Amino acid sequence: MFKKSPQKQGLQIIIVGAGKVGSTLIEQLTKEGHDITIIDRNPAKITEITNMYDIMGVTGNGASYSVQMDAGIENADLIIAVTGSDELNLLCCTIAKQVGDCAAIARVRTPDYSREVSYLQDKLGLAMIINPELEAAKEAARILYLPSALEVSSFAHNQADMVKFKIPEGNVLDQMTIAHLGKTITNDILICAVERNGEVYIPSGNFTLAAGDVISFVASNKVTRSFLATIGIKTNRVKNTMIIGGGKVAYYLAQQLLTRGINVKIIESDPTRCQELSVLLPKAIIIHGDGTDQDLLKEEGLEYIESFVPLTGLDEENVMLTLYAKKVSNAKVITKINRITFQDVINSLDLGSVIYPRYITSEAIIAYVRAKKDSMDRNIETLYHMFDHRVEAIEFLINSESDITNVPLKDLSLKNDLLIAFINRNGSIIIPTGQDSIHVGDTVMIVTSHAGLSDIEDILN
Repeated sequence: MFKKSPQKQGLQIIIVGAGKVGSTLIEQLTKEGHDITIIDRNPAKITEITNMYDIMGVTGNGASYSVQMDAGIENADLIIAVTGSDELNLLCCTIAKQVGDCAAIARVRTPDYSREVSYLQDKLGLAMIINPELEAAKEAARILYLPSALEVSSFAHNQADMVKFKIPEGNVLDQMTIAHLGKTITNDILICAVERNGEVYIPSGNFTLAAGDVISFVASNKVTRSFLATIGIKTNRVKNTMIIGGGKVAYYLAQQLLTRGINVKIIESDPTRCQELSVLLPKAIIIHGDGTDQDLLKEEGLEYIESFVPLTGLDEENVMLTLYAKKVSNAKVITKINRITFQDVINSLDLGSVIYPRYITSEAIIAYVRAKKDSMDRNIETLYHMFDHRVEAIEFLINSESDITNVPLKDLSLKNDLLIAFINRNGSIIIPTGQDSIHVGDTVMIVTSHAGLSDIEDILN
């Protein structure tokens, strides 16, 4: 269970769009003590969500001046536009910036706009433009570059990795304490969370690892692969992948894999989309057909493919395709899930790596919200939820002197169930010992089961 940290004064936030991402943001941001108003055209959605959470609801067009005034835009600290239309999201933010003195975040998913993010953000004065499909594709690509991992997350401007994997039977880590690992294998990684039998631990040095544990460790890019190779985990990236569905995530993923020399085959049922993809991705093989047809999958080589990524619009199809692929092949599989219902059932299935685009979106926005809520001297660079939101990894930028700077870590009175995972100093990743200290200019990653940390000083008792 999360331990609730003392909350600072919440922000006044308007969210436009009560879809999957909007609902996820409401769920997360209400927990963190913010005042939320939701705008959506659908009165039934407004009624449903305002009955579920203690928030205000306004029915109407979020880009309408009068609707934004009804929602309290003049007193808002932040507007977040996450409707299904990129143009509407950008228009909502543009109007809000004219009317109120608030920050603005827009969800923009179309590839044409994604190539112009910096221009749009600068000209429209937006705090953030976020593309969940692109971010999901980046997460999937990182996993396919290191397919033994269940998850691979980047921190410190891609200088550090957090890697999640399951300890196999007979592995050298089985029955080894974390302290012994440091003495005999390497001190250049830090194991920051362990899941065992449904429980999650923030481990100390005397914690004994076991086969079947799912562990997350942090290391610099240079160390990640060498550590995994040392303990007998394969680190070769995949040579080819089969993607089912030709939507935006598939396009972004294929684009990234092809630039790394990985062969891509996409199976898509819409002939018009197949033609579009063949122009957009000339190096990919585009197959027109039903990706759920077992005969077609076998004909296209599913049994011999190295990786398989179902990216249809239906979670149920993605889950079934993953289970089928695991049955007939040795492929590395990644499962995309949009709705988070039946979490216990999903966790009980062997779905390989699972990615949730709506959580990727909400994490980036929540990191911004926490930083905005606090003083501008200390900022949250990255926020990442682990193990079904039971653990948070937060990267703080240290901009000024405070009670935690220039003090050896061993002399800091840190909260329980909290680790300082790394210090990034001028691009050099330090896995800290008790003798190390935090300096102004560093970024510092904290891993903890305490919820809602928004200031680096929140790590202290």
